[in-house]
Amino acid sequence: MNNYFIILASGQSKRFNSNKLKQYIIYKNKPLFEHSIKKALESKLFKKIILVVNNKKQINKKFSKNVVIIKGGKERSDSSLIGLKYIKKFKPSNVLIHDAARPNFSLQLLKNLVKSLKKNKAVIPTVNTKDSIKYKVKKQLFNLNRDHSFSTQTPQAFRFNDLYNLSIDQKAKIQDEATLFIENNLKVKFIKGENSNNKITYKEDINTNKTFIGIGFDIHRLTKGKKLYLGGLKIPFHSGLKGHSDGDVIIHSIIDALLGAMRKKDIGTLFPDNKKKFKNIRSPKMLKPVIQIMDKNEFYINNVDINLICEQPKVSKYRDKIIKSLSKLLNIDSSLINLKGKTVEKLGLIGKEKAVACEVIVSIIKYD
Repeated sequence: MNNYFIILASGQSKRFNSNKLKQYIIYKNKPLFEHSIKKALESKLFKKIILVVNNKKQINKKFSKNVVIIKGGKERSDSSLIGLKYIKKFKPSNVLIHDAARPNFSLQLLKNLVKSLKKNKAVIPTVNTKDSIKYKVKKQLFNLNRDHSFSTQTPQAFRFNDLYNLSIDQKAKIQDEATLFIENNLKVKFIKGENSNNKITYKEDINTNKTFIGIGFDIHRLTKGKKLYLGGLKIPFHSGLKGHSDGDVIIHSIIDALLGAMRKKDIGTLFPDNKKKFKNIRSPKMLKPVIQIMDKNEFYINNVDINLICEQPKVSKYRDKIIKSLSKLLNIDSSLINLKGKTVEKLGLIGKEKAVACEVIVSIIKYD
């Protein structure tokens, strides 16, 4: 395996019409570019994954060692060449070039592209054109026969040396790497692409179908001699929360909110407190099957708003760490989570520092 994967994410998003570059917008729980990294890693087909961006400071997340982030150029072709020059020192056999604006390609497409490179120097996925296409010469319109036209997609796969030599010699701007082979009368292998592998160009391309809201609440007494867990994080404190499980009120409330948004009953249905196997279970283990239900039904978290209600411990001291923990457990970007600390002005059990409560509102979405 001597394959490399270059992701181009340094575009200016001029047609997206947003204050934020589209490659960094949140799409299905993650920044758009992260989907391509995730799938390339899952495929286990590549020695290194190169993310080419216009500003490295925009990337806050740390990835595995075989993911490298480099600065791109002004044009797409510039960024592609910068990526190729970077991996040249590793003496790659093959390289796949991909646009970060296409997050919905499948692992099977990656496998098909790499497999086709065994007998071909350039492999491009294509899909049939659905719309009627016309082209204009001066003031006259002509119809283009759909039977002889198709749309090309990325990732596009190449033997490294062939693509590198063509890229070094290129003089004009190109829309994709296949153009270099076609314009030099070199053979290109076309394979079946995927209609789901659409390119996100305009805001309308990521419109959602439906939004669902869920509310969760939980409260537990504080008891000495037990560890305190909040949001999956162990908090240094003289008491813990009494319960059948570890009493993590934040995760319990999130579970109930997610189940409510999906209309899947409540936490007690999945984890009855009269079952011995759930005695002292850690709450992250309870959250995992709920996330699996979401994935199976193609729901995505849009927002998690948390109110932690207690006198002690003070939330502000642990807010960032709890959000980071929840981000990992929920497999979403931390920007989708908000955590607020509330007191009850010394009223009731919470006011007497004998209990901790939490309420959560989540919104989840389904994409078209």
